[in-house]
Amino acid sequence: MESLIRIGFSVGIFTLMVVLENYRPKRKLTQKRLKHWTINIGLGLFNNLLLRVTLGGLAIQSALIAQENHWGLINNFFSTGHWATLLLGYLLLDFAIYLQHIASHKWRWLWRFHCVHHSDLEIDASTAVRFHPGEIIISMIYKSLCIFLIGPSAFTVFIFEIILNGCALFNHSNIAIPTAIESRLRHIIITPDLHRIHHSMKRVETDSNYGFSICWWDKLCRTYTAKVAQPLAHLPLGLPQHRAVEKLGWFYLLALPFRRQQPRD
Repeated sequence: MESLIRIGFSVGIFTLMVVLENYRPKRKLTQKRLKHWTINIGLGLFNNLLLRVTLGGLAIQSALIAQENHWGLINNFFSTGHWATLLLGYLLLDFAIYLQHIASHKWRWLWRFHCVHHSDLEIDASTAVRFHPGEIIISMIYKSLCIFLIGPSAFTVFIFEIILNGCALFNHSNIAIPTAIESRLRHIIITPDLHRIHHSMKRVETDSNYGFSICWWDKLCRTYTAKVAQPLAHLPLGLPQHRAVEKLGWFYLLALPFRRQQPRD
């Protein structure tokens, strides 16, 4: 049931983002949507299936095991079941994912997998699920270890997963949010404009705005970039080492972490 709710929510948010992308696009996309979606959504479906047959439900199970054995910060020092505990668990999980995202850029062996996500030359809602299976497995194991250390309830983990998926779809979307609204939203959450900077071709811009939902970690840790020199509607995206869109198919992307790679610019 938990996985069905998550899938239903993700499909609903994705559909909404696609409608808004068509109604008010930020950038004019040049790739054919069918091919772009086939690659990105194909990877997403494969990763979902892989998780279901290998580590399905691991995050929720980790929370239940931690609670049963009194593992983790929250289970030992806070009254479980209170709304404040749920909020604390959510914030700590979000910070843990923020730290993982930084590590995925700074540690070379993690970047080999994460660069599959950044190799997309045009980002839209489908980019949110464009990840290498290796990164998905690593992320789930890391997340479960964090759950053991933090000790959030299973319900907190469930809510966190739903919000994380929804925010990823939102901040990768090709939506032009009115400036008056976007300028206020970015004080709280990572907006599509902020995350578009993270997908810039320039490393100094790529290595910023690591948050997925709230932007506070980037501001606190000084990894926040509010503006860049070029207009976001024309900002070159993707990686300088991978510019040939015709090569960036499934098999190329699956083999990418194991290929000899040029150093990052």
